[in-house]
Amino acid sequence: MATSEENKALALKEKDLGNAAYKKKDFETALQHYRAALTHDPSDITFHNNIAAVYFEQKEFKKCIEECEKAVDVGRENRADYKLIAKAFTRTGNAYRRLEDYKSAKTFFEKSLSEHRTPEVKSLLSDTEKRIKDMERLAYIDPAKAEEEKEKGNEFFKKGDYSTAVKHYSEAIKRNPDDAKLYSNRAACYTKLAAFDLGLKDCETCCRLDETFIKGWIRKGKILQVMQKSSEAQTAYQKALEIDPNNAEALEGYRACSVAVHANPKEVLKKAMNDPEVQQILKDPAMRVILEQMQNDPKAVQEHLKNPQVASKIQKLLESGIIQIY
Repeated sequence: MATSEENKALALKEKDLGNAAYKKKDFETALQHYRAALTHDPSDITFHNNIAAVYFEQKEFKKCIEECEKAVDVGRENRADYKLIAKAFTRTGNAYRRLEDYKSAKTFFEKSLSEHRTPEVKSLLSDTEKRIKDMERLAYIDPAKAEEEKEKGNEFFKKGDYSTAVKHYSEAIKRNPDDAKLYSNRAACYTKLAAFDLGLKDCETCCRLDETFIKGWIRKGKILQVMQKSSEAQTAYQKALEIDPNNAEALEGYRACSVAVHANPKEVLKKAMNDPEVQQILKDPAMRVILEQMQNDPKAVQEHLKNPQVASKIQKLLESGIIQIY
C-alpha cells in the first residue's frame, strides 16, 4: 500500500499529465487525469479547481459551479491557501456570468475578494454591478407609466409646485429614458427653481436625444442667457432657427444675445434699472427682504422659489442681469 507521500507524488504526476492535455484542449483526457489525481490525494483543492476549469472550457457551467463548491469545501477542511479558495469563488462568479445570472456572479466575486483582493476580480465585480444596474434600468422601462408620471408632473408644474413636478418628471425619465421631451419638462422646473446647472444638463440631454426638438434648444438658450453666457445662448438659438427660421421665441432670444454680446455691462444694468417692472420689484419691501436674505445665504433662494409669485419676480431680476445666483 502506497504511503501518503507516494500518493501525493502520484497525484501530482496525474495533475501534470492533465495540465498537458488541457493545454492541447484535450479536455476529456485532462478530466481523466485530474480525477485520477483526486483518487490519490482527495485533500488537494487544486484538483477540484482544475476539473472546474475543464468544465468551464466545455461550457458546462453548472457542473463547473458544483465542482467549485467541492473545491471550497475541501479547501476549508484542509486549510488550503486562501488564494486557491478565492480562485474557486472567482471561477464560480465567471460561470454565473456566462449563465447571465449576474446577481449570483456578484455574490461570488465579493466572496473571492473577501479571501484575496486582486485588480482582476475587482474589475469583474465592477462590470457585473454595472450589468445588474443596466438590466434593472431596462426592466423598469414602461412608456405608459412614463406618460402617467409626465401628466402628474404637468399638473404640479401648473400649480407652481416645481419640486414635486421634478419628482414626477424624474420618475417618468426612469420609465422612458429616451424621451427627449421629458428632459425638457424637467429643465423647465429646474429653471423655475434656479437650478440652472441641472436645467442646462437636461437641455443638453434633450438636444442630444432629439436634435429636431426645437423647445430643447430654446430652453437651453434661455438658461444660458440667465447664466450670462450670451454667446453660447446665441448658438442654441441659432440651432432652433435652423429648425424653424420663423420661431418668434428663437428670433427674440437670438437678437437679445446679439445685443448682449456687444453690450457694455454698465449700459445693460442701466437699461434694466429703467425697466418699470424691475423698478416695481426692487421697491417691494418683501422682495427687498428676500434679496437681502439671498445675499447673506444663497441657499435661501430655494425656499422662496416655492412661492410662484416670488419665483416669477426673481426670474425677471435674473433675466435682467440684476442678480446672479448660480
